[in-house]
Amino acid sequence: MQKNSTPANEPIDHLVILGGGTAGWMAAAAIGKVFKNSAMKITVVESSEIGTVGVGEATIPEIINFNRILGIDEREFLKFTQGTFKLGIEFVDWMGAGSSYFHPFGRYGTAIGTVPFFHYWQKLNNLGDAAPLPDYSFCIQMCKQNKFAKPTNIPNSPLSEIDYAYHFDAGLYAQLLRKYAEACGVIRVDAKVVGVKKNSDNGYIKSLHLEQGGQIDADFFIDCTGFRGVLIEENLHGGYEDWSHYLPCDSAVAVASKPLEDLPPYTRATAQEAGWQWRIPLQHRTGNGYVYSSRFISDETARQTLLNNIEGDATGEPRVIRFKTGIRRYPWKKNCVALGLASGFLEPLESTSIHLIYEAIANFLGLFPSKTIQPELIKKYNQLQRRNFTTIRDLLIFHYWANKRTGSEFWDYCQNMEIPDRLKNKIELYQSTGRLFREDNELFSDVSWISVFLGQGITTAAYSPIADVLAMSDLKQRMDDVKHIIHNAGQPLPSHRNYISQYCPAARREP
Repeated sequence: MQKNSTPANEPIDHLVILGGGTAGWMAAAAIGKVFKNSAMKITVVESSEIGTVGVGEATIPEIINFNRILGIDEREFLKFTQGTFKLGIEFVDWMGAGSSYFHPFGRYGTAIGTVPFFHYWQKLNNLGDAAPLPDYSFCIQMCKQNKFAKPTNIPNSPLSEIDYAYHFDAGLYAQLLRKYAEACGVIRVDAKVVGVKKNSDNGYIKSLHLEQGGQIDADFFIDCTGFRGVLIEENLHGGYEDWSHYLPCDSAVAVASKPLEDLPPYTRATAQEAGWQWRIPLQHRTGNGYVYSSRFISDETARQTLLNNIEGDATGEPRVIRFKTGIRRYPWKKNCVALGLASGFLEPLESTSIHLIYEAIANFLGLFPSKTIQPELIKKYNQLQRRNFTTIRDLLIFHYWANKRTGSEFWDYCQNMEIPDRLKNKIELYQSTGRLFREDNELFSDVSWISVFLGQGITTAAYSPIADVLAMSDLKQRMDDVKHIIHNAGQPLPSHRNYISQYCPAARREP
């Protein structure tokens, strides 16, 4: 059959993804599914001799949509990746020793009419008549009790509003996606790339030269080579915007330990002397890491701090990872798009790494080019990526800036650093008026911001006048009812460990 095309919309014949790992195989699976019945060839070039950064992943609920679009069965996914469920993040010691708060998934309470719940809570709280906001979060209550259940179809029940994500082994997830992608016709080449040839006319990448000889020609390339950015930076010079003045951590030391007995359904982020420590509970092991600034602490001190603060015995030697927070100035340049660490890096404080890959893939597919790439596509994609990175960056900055720790050079620096105007305006708006707004289709909703604001001591004496539409006596009764229902709804639920053992027990694996 003859193609109905003109030079301006001639379809791509061959797309190459350089690098595997989570980013590479997510891209291969998604693009492979979309173009499964087309003539376009998709090749992943990765070397089995080159390792990946992945040390375990905590995610946010959008991962469910990605897996669902691919048609990946949840139970099989969790069994294969040794996965567990996640209802939010607990932040420990960010306000000083002994402090703790949750950033939950799902919402607080329930909307009363058309007015968001937190406006009513804010009004009663200012009058001294409200319980602490976490008492109105079903996800937080389940976290505190180490319980879990998937949402039900019971109307007007907290059980119908459970929002969750996953913890899983990132390396195993990449393996699962590889199988999926190959079933869609994606070809894998195990090879090291030792050279890149560009078109002398327009500077587009033309081919990859392999260590064992030969070359791979393609029309379009996706760079998933991690921090190096072999294509986007080393060859196309996409540039990098450094955000380390806002997010000063530049290193992480990571180690696995034995699985936790209680298997909590949440990620934990504990503030340490020069950064913070993560805990990610999987079925076969616990992922641990200390994200820190090498300017304020040595690698050896960070390593020892991590080992001293893990629960249970380490199952390997800690390894150090270097990074620089920021974004590629041009994540799409010429005929190359960078994904994952090649496109930029935001530390995993809010578990957004995989979401940024998913969002980038979705944007790329929405703007998918022909052989002749219109500059408007590149411009739009780069705008979208900058917006996604920037809105997430601001919440990360807020965690550091609003800390109340004392006696540490690192935390003193964070308290006194300049913050972006957009973040400053958001804080000022809330403090002066009690209002929160989701801007530019940003990832984090008002639930996220109110959780972190209150958790880190940002308060307001104001509330929205729309909360006055309900009489005070009715409001108090409804708020009491919501708290009572949330408290009782979780009582019969199974523990997270028991739920896992019934729903998706993984085969036993050595740590």
